[in-house]
Amino acid sequence: METDSPIKAPATSDPRALRDALATFTTGVTIVTTRNTEGAPFGVTVNSFNSVSLDPPLVLWSLAKTSRSLEAFQRAEYWAVHILSAEQEALSTSFARPGENKFEGIELESGIQGTPLLPRCTTRLQCRTSFRYEGGDHIIFVGQIVAYDRSERAPLVFHGGKYAVATRKTPPLTLAPGTGAPIDPRFGEELLGYLLWRASQQFHLRMQPTLAARELTQEELLVLMPLFHNDGRSAPAFSSTLADLGLDAATSTIDRLAARGLIRIEPDTRRLFLTSRGRHEILQVFAMTKAIESECLSQLGDWDSVSLKNLLKLFILQTNPGLPHPWDAEDAVPQA
Repeated sequence: METDSPIKAPATSDPRALRDALATFTTGVTIVTTRNTEGAPFGVTVNSFNSVSLDPPLVLWSLAKTSRSLEAFQRAEYWAVHILSAEQEALSTSFARPGENKFEGIELESGIQGTPLLPRCTTRLQCRTSFRYEGGDHIIFVGQIVAYDRSERAPLVFHGGKYAVATRKTPPLTLAPGTGAPIDPRFGEELLGYLLWRASQQFHLRMQPTLAARELTQEELLVLMPLFHNDGRSAPAFSSTLADLGLDAATSTIDRLAARGLIRIEPDTRRLFLTSRGRHEILQVFAMTKAIESECLSQLGDWDSVSLKNLLKLFILQTNPGLPHPWDAEDAVPQA
């Protein structure tokens, strides 16, 4: 019995349904920029961008006839297509809205004939207008690429009306090939709990030499890092938060750090503050941790690194039973 029957409908029967059908085609996200005859920058978010030809190098995109930017692009000889990186979702959203201050706060670069160029994109294509065509309720622009630059940044993707992150598809992976008898996948390396635990253990093993050199434990680090973000925590409330996260000996860990001069406990209020020495220690550990993270993620590449972090955040949000984030502290007060 077929369980995934396609929905069939005439193309003109329901515009919304047709839009949803077209949205199943995954696209990149671009911003196209130009200047009007007075020199003012204009830009719009576009996902209708497409390559047309390599010889000559032609690309096309379309703009609604109702767009406020239409006149500027119809008069422009040059325009630039910016293929956005995964970190530029907010920029895409900003340029998708009508408004006069889209470029405010952006350090623009200048392209051919002053065409405004946005920074930190995956690819930038500077184009000369070749043709303009009527296309229903849009105008189709065809341009010849006259200059371009690219980076290794992961691209921003749009699918089903939402932003997405692209990752390169790999063949099925096995963690321990050639181990002999097949392993029951229910209890083997396909078990999500095992994969999360193994990844966490391997990352923390990379951190151990750094912590040992600073004479710190993982438990002490779990106390110091939240205090770095929110000083002045109530010791009882903070201990309860850490206990919820699995650190049962939070009170003794706090006392140990205080005895070492890394934190200070106010006698009257029992509030916790990092000392200058404690702040120095956590900054040293943080710098080394970021170096280890960069080394690990460099082995994945930018595309998979963005996807990994995004998926882990999504998994945490969707499975969170109500655990607090250790850096969220309504009871924190600044140090006097």
